[in-house]
Amino acid sequence: MSRIGNSPVSIPEGVTVSVNDNTITVKGKLGELSQEFSEIDIRVEENEVIFERSSDKKNVKSKHGLYRALVNNMVEGVSKGFTKELELVGVGYRASNQGQKLDLAIGYSHNVVLELAPEVKVETVSEKGKNPIVKLSSFDNQLVSQVAAKIRSLRKPEPYKGKGIKYVGEYIRRKAGKSA
Repeated sequence: MSRIGNSPVSIPEGVTVSVNDNTITVKGKLGELSQEFSEIDIRVEENEVIFERSSDKKNVKSKHGLYRALVNNMVEGVSKGFTKELELVGVGYRASNQGQKLDLAIGYSHNVVLELAPEVKVETVSEKGKNPIVKLSSFDNQLVSQVAAKIRSLRKPEPYKGKGIKYVGEYIRRKAGKSA
């Protein structure tokens, strides 16, 4: 029994949710998101979205909690938004942005330039004596998380010195070097 799928999603003020055939659309002050669904019955009652299974098969049970979580992220995204912060740890690592282009100097012979989606807002913070920080924000949680994972994959943190791109607040498990 899905505990997540059984709890309804509350709709805050300023957010409208509509269900048409196999598509649910959520509109808010930050944007509009839509998601297709199957094998789950979704109803909008008063200020809540309710999810019910059509049967008790294993794949239907798994989709019950999945669609509830996706719709909850959509409602939260169009009302508050999501942010991810990445920290560049290493000597000479720098980040700058011009509009939607993110320019990273992360230890390669050339700078890495990424063109980001227009839905993702990017901001770089560089203070003297501190590691550069890249702030990504958007109303789409899946998109902002995918962009953050792509940036992190360019130079993952290594366990010996801790150099690389990591999420702010992420703990890097360190290894001892070779003992003399």
